[in-house]
Amino acid sequence: MHTHVHSRARAWVAAVLAAGVVAVGAITAASAANAAPVNLSQGKTVTASSTENADYTPARNAVDGNAGTRWASLAADPQTIQVDLGQTATLDHVTLVWEAAYARAFTVQTSTTGTSWSTAATVTNGTGGTQNLNVTGSARYVRLNLTARGTGYGYSLWEFQVFGEVGGITPTPTPTPTPGTCGTANVAQGKTATASTTENGGTPASAAVDGNLGTRWSSTFADAQWWQVDLGSSQSVCKVTLRWEGAYGKAFRVQTSTNGTTWATAATVTNGTGGVQTLDVAATARYVRLDLTARGTGYGYSLWEVQISTGTTTTPTDPIPGGGDLGPNVHVFTPSTGQAAIQAKLDETFTAQEEAQFGTRRDQFLFAPGTYDVQAHIGFNTSINGLGRNPDDVNITGGVWADAQWFGGNATQNFWRSMENLKITPFTGENRWAVSQAAPMRRIHVAGDLAVFPSSYGWASGGFTADSKVDGAMKSASQQQWYTRESALGRWEGSVWNMVFSGVTGSPAPSFPNPSHTVLDTTPISREKPYLYLDGSSYAVFVPSTRTNARGVSWPNTPGTSIPLTQFYVAKPGDSADRINAALAQGLHLLLTPGIYTLDKTIDVNRPDTVVLGLGYATIVPTAGQTAMRVGDVNGVRIAGVLFDAGVVNSPAMLEVGSAGNHTDRAANPVSLHDVFVRVGGRIPGKVTSAIVVNSDDTIIDHIWSWRGDHGAGVGWTENPSAYGLVVNGNDVLGLGLFVEHYQKENTLWNGDRGRTIFYQNELPYDVPNQAAWQNGTRRGYAGYRVADAVTTHELWGGGVYSFFNVDPSIVVDSGFQVPVKPGVRFHNILTVSLGGNGVIAHVINDAGGVAQGTATIPAYLASYGG
Repeated sequence: MHTHVHSRARAWVAAVLAAGVVAVGAITAASAANAAPVNLSQGKTVTASSTENADYTPARNAVDGNAGTRWASLAADPQTIQVDLGQTATLDHVTLVWEAAYARAFTVQTSTTGTSWSTAATVTNGTGGTQNLNVTGSARYVRLNLTARGTGYGYSLWEFQVFGEVGGITPTPTPTPTPGTCGTANVAQGKTATASTTENGGTPASAAVDGNLGTRWSSTFADAQWWQVDLGSSQSVCKVTLRWEGAYGKAFRVQTSTNGTTWATAATVTNGTGGVQTLDVAATARYVRLDLTARGTGYGYSLWEVQISTGTTTTPTDPIPGGGDLGPNVHVFTPSTGQAAIQAKLDETFTAQEEAQFGTRRDQFLFAPGTYDVQAHIGFNTSINGLGRNPDDVNITGGVWADAQWFGGNATQNFWRSMENLKITPFTGENRWAVSQAAPMRRIHVAGDLAVFPSSYGWASGGFTADSKVDGAMKSASQQQWYTRESALGRWEGSVWNMVFSGVTGSPAPSFPNPSHTVLDTTPISREKPYLYLDGSSYAVFVPSTRTNARGVSWPNTPGTSIPLTQFYVAKPGDSADRINAALAQGLHLLLTPGIYTLDKTIDVNRPDTVVLGLGYATIVPTAGQTAMRVGDVNGVRIAGVLFDAGVVNSPAMLEVGSAGNHTDRAANPVSLHDVFVRVGGRIPGKVTSAIVVNSDDTIIDHIWSWRGDHGAGVGWTENPSAYGLVVNGNDVLGLGLFVEHYQKENTLWNGDRGRTIFYQNELPYDVPNQAAWQNGTRRGYAGYRVADAVTTHELWGGGVYSFFNVDPSIVVDSGFQVPVKPGVRFHNILTVSLGGNGVIAHVINDAGGVAQGTATIPAYLASYGG
């Protein structure tokens, strides 16, 4: 849910430095050629004294030719960044494109050996922006010796460009992968690309090698065309991958050359169908060209990305070891870590993540058992967890906070953050966790009160709590809806639309609709999410057992099984799907460390009882139109803490559990999903047909948010198309906390029999262009929750469907819920809401219940239906 979009850009001023640069002669220059100097540093080997974040701001970003990526150092002086040009070259000038965190004082140094350095330029009063520094002489290595920062941050460069010429010397070839492997790196990324034509200035040839799947090259609407890239040196090319936009090539050739004039055909396509094409080739080439002879549409040719791999074949290494370090995006604190250092890291992360709703940074904080007097403000894509066996093993005596100052006091976009497995003793007596969707609170002990609304009393659209204890009052105030499962509360205060409790001691008395408190004494079946902890001095993952008719918290000493981290493949961004699948097939579980995993193949989970656990909102992006992850027809698999971000090529699903039509009874050991989130659009124009598909019988769905984006980048009726947010084909499936929003057909389509849902929250798509575009046969629009006509038994407790048709507020949908009229189909405490009068929901369910309409935003309630 959201009401308006607000962002804060980190501004920087681009200006050419006219003062403060002292050139140093005393370097013997080689004879210069008359040719214009070229950027010699792009794509070359670069190193730095430090990086702020190894995944997102590495040194190589400063020489990748992409003005949207950057190197950033730690916030300390001095620092260095150095590039190896591959051979001695005649230098002309150095161009530095600074991000906001610029250098006030530094020197440009050069060397032919990498050990003995000369100063080529000195800057004493830098102001950032774009700096052009004249340098002369011959050098293979160029270094920035950075001595004084211009801000409180580190040093941050979009681009470090060294211009010069190499004369007639042949450039040193880029190292190729080990013989017998076809590398996964895209050697074309950031290289010089040209084309016969471009459709317009916004679709240049370079967009096909910029590493951004949201930009593209497109030609004019004619045959024939060509597109070409210069790899910078001759390399052993083994594979070319083409990611077509809708305007694809039906017939074309892949050609290669060592000199750019004589061409050989490496692959021929005569019946291309677009999408993602992977072409095996075997050639030594510096230049790779697409000779495009026949279009597949009436438009031109259009490519999101061209990826060129070097080597011969892909052979994952076996056996793959388990365990290992948790990577640079996991921040582990112990009682011996200085409190000031912990607070500084918490503050730095929050500053970076407070507004970075669709950013690529991911952070996981882990606190070893002990007491910590810190205040942790938690922003986007950030998780904070204790490493104890029980929550009380870690005590944060300041607080763990989420509020909404960044968004004008409105918390309806406080998504993608979590806290888990620790105790909070708030120094004010009250902790605040003002969140909306995808922001779970699990295994938390609040030694005081807990407010789940903003300090401004603005709106919030949460929320989910499980296996937690609040000694005082849990206060909802302006929070619209909330699901609390198997917890212990001192008391509950407040109600807006849909407050649901199952198995909660201290819950309010059942009441509907005013106050709106849906209360179940127990949860029929549940299973807590697996969690990482310290077993002595070693990491392990604790896997809680299934509970039946549970009430209250499971701890201390939650029943279950401990699995050493050495039995997990500890994946890191950059791992291929082949390697992850090889680790799973070998018998390892899977731990996804924080970061973005761009994968071109499905992750297949086919071994019973496998645990897949993500940390810090680990995000999987499918790039080849494949299902991102698939669980086989096996028992006991647990998928937890994973964010799926739909790619620009349409996928059938993000997550598929089991095979369609397989109805094996798995009640004794079901598959379970915990904190599984899907995003379609918002960061990129994602596309998926059915976001989550559950085929396996008896699956437990323990908190999901499946979201087709209504704001951000790449959103719109045709930009991020997706029909269904959740499709349940399995029988006896249980949903515990389902949040599904903005899909273009039924947000949730339940085809399996004997399904049950406790808590449901839905918003219909905002961007329906007009009534005719959303007609469902004779029915006006699509229900937010649909139970198929063939189902005989289904039950739901506590559900809401909301409308906010902001493109055409005159849209009418016949009902929020649509179900067969049968004795076994029963719904309890449901409602519909027209937010601000944007659209009309004619009935709550089928033809029952009042109309939701009007600017007063008054719900239409129905206490009972069916049975």
